[in-house]
Amino acid sequence: MSKLKIRFAKKSDLEEVNTLRRQVHMVHTKGRPDIFRRKFGRKLAEHVYDFFGGKLSKIIVAKSEGAIVGFASVEMIEKPKSPYNKARRYLRVTEFGVDKSHRRQGIGSALFCFIKQYAADSGFDTVELDVWEFNQGALQFYESQGFTTYRRYMEYKS
Repeated sequence: MSKLKIRFAKKSDLEEVNTLRRQVHMVHTKGRPDIFRRKFGRKLAEHVYDFFGGKLSKIIVAKSEGAIVGFASVEMIEKPKSPYNKARRYLRVTEFGVDKSHRRQGIGSALFCFIKQYAADSGFDTVELDVWEFNQGALQFYESQGFTTYRRYMEYKS
């Protein structure tokens, strides 16, 4: 693989980002067909443009040999103190993916290195994300990046 470049996305990158988002969506539709719609439709494809244009959101891309081979969407979250919680400022990874033909080549780790540095430079307390239990590969990868579980969502199907 040629030199990998990690940077914030340009609007012209978003169609390629959507190609990777489709791959991630398929993982979710296979893992939880009871929740996720099978089709990667127009509204889902357009979401990346809305996210890109947001004041408190950024898309990060990994580019190699002229192609986008990985991406992350991140949101800047500021929660004021409440009767229950202290004020918090954190970076939330909302979407993450590496092209299936480029996995296990250090691309995901490079993306998270960039994300962690951006969070530290921007004064965020933590980087957070959520992951589906069925996605064991993603769970193992995130743990290898130093993420730990601090909260769980559970369900009971009647």
